[in-house]
Amino acid sequence: MNLKKINPNLQKALIENGLTEANEMQQETFSTIKSGADAVIQSPGGSGKSSTIVINVLQRMEKSVGESTRVLIMVENKEKVLEMEELFLKFGTYHDLSILGVHDKGDIDYDKNVISMGLDVLIGTPNKINAMFSSAGFNINTIKMFIVDDADVLFRNRMDAVILRLSSSVEKTQRLFFCSQITERVEVLAEKIMIEPLFFEMEEE
Repeated sequence: MNLKKINPNLQKALIENGLTEANEMQQETFSTIKSGADAVIQSPGGSGKSSTIVINVLQRMEKSVGESTRVLIMVENKEKVLEMEELFLKFGTYHDLSILGVHDKGDIDYDKNVISMGLDVLIGTPNKINAMFSSAGFNINTIKMFIVDDADVLFRNRMDAVILRLSSSVEKTQRLFFCSQITERVEVLAEKIMIEPLFFEMEEE
């Protein structure tokens, strides 16, 4: 994977999974995300947005630290949760990060127990994550990366208020939106919760 200063363990896992060349989106956004800047990244469907998220989280969170959740990734539905978990298992072979995927059909008490025992990355649907944090009183000020995948779809489905509420509970974090289209809602929410966000727009291949 031809990315500048990529973590050697991450590179090894990517090569083992046949990812030897970074695509345009991964090359263009890698150093920005690594720097901790806020960004909105638009790329066509099927262009590897989920892989890009996982690669960047593994790059920034090299190993497990403490017990509090450090990465929050919001996705559209159960299928996307499972898909993202699968990518973390594949690409994170040489990392010791603890990952949990939660969705609307899961057992909330079980999920809360897992989080209370210590977690690095939480992937889930906005409603489920919101329900868990509001009922359990977890401290989410430890979040270092606040990521929304398919932001255009989630905001179209009226999830913007929930995401705004979660974001306002975290004082200092990197906020990233990934989307297929930069819609008006995506722009408005980015300007509302991000600090000088950078916008990346990838063309159709």
